[in-house]
Amino acid sequence: MSLVSTALSHTGRNLRLTWKSQFMTLCTVTLSVLIFSFFYLIYINAMHISHELGDDLRLVIYLDEEPSAPLQEEYRRKILKFDQVEKIVFINRDEAYNRFSDQLGEDKDILVDIPKTFLPPSIEVYPIKTLDSLSRIKRFSDYLQTLPGVLKVQYGKEWIERFYSFVQIIRIVVILSGFLLIMTTTFMVAHTIRLTLLARKKELELLRLVGATNNYIRTPFLLEGALQGLFGASLGVGALFLLYTWIELQFTGATLLRLFPFTFLSPKSIVLVIGAATLLCSLGSFTSTRKMIHL
Repeated sequence: MSLVSTALSHTGRNLRLTWKSQFMTLCTVTLSVLIFSFFYLIYINAMHISHELGDDLRLVIYLDEEPSAPLQEEYRRKILKFDQVEKIVFINRDEAYNRFSDQLGEDKDILVDIPKTFLPPSIEVYPIKTLDSLSRIKRFSDYLQTLPGVLKVQYGKEWIERFYSFVQIIRIVVILSGFLLIMTTTFMVAHTIRLTLLARKKELELLRLVGATNNYIRTPFLLEGALQGLFGASLGVGALFLLYTWIELQFTGATLLRLFPFTFLSPKSIVLVIGAATLLCSLGSFTSTRKMIHL
């Protein structure tokens, strides 16, 4: 217990003596975590939106004639050969006509003199709803176009390509901000700890002379780095929550937010972000003390 209290006492002393550099390090860690968690929040909500949009995602294959039962099985086999799907629905001419009539609603009278067989039969293919499925839709459509008897294949090409490009960009930004978080936290903490070690060089030499071990000397600095990561990450996530709350209040009545609710980071994600920042800062402290203490 005395070792823990001594380590905490030395840590508090280090923080007081170098509070200016400690404050700059804390701001850097906070800003890095804020940037990373901000883009990560956008990314996970984009994934949620892709799942919501995926509920209506389907490929419609228009055929030149209604397929017989054996041909339907052949189509099913060839579709599943390319990729697994949630379901395959065959629509005959009468069903297509009834659907079109229901969509017209009160204007369905315009179909009175039109034969019920004027619409082509079709196959509706519902792909498995994942982000990767969006990237495969184009290739899936090209493959379906090669099937015998296919007139045309339709899907939401424009919004799929634009949304997929947007998510890809966000994914790259999240990765880059993650690297930024790693570099800034480890470098800034290591630099701050190095300055503290240099300022207390004579004191550390005296501790060695009286028999203090390297672990005894290193522990306060490791705690210092861990606290920088813990408080900095907590402040960063807290700042993000305030920003999220402000945006939510500003756009409460927005149609887009009603259609696709924007959610905050889950408790698990928050713990992971704070834990990762704490670990990285501890690593920066460990690296710095390992070099300096053995000099």
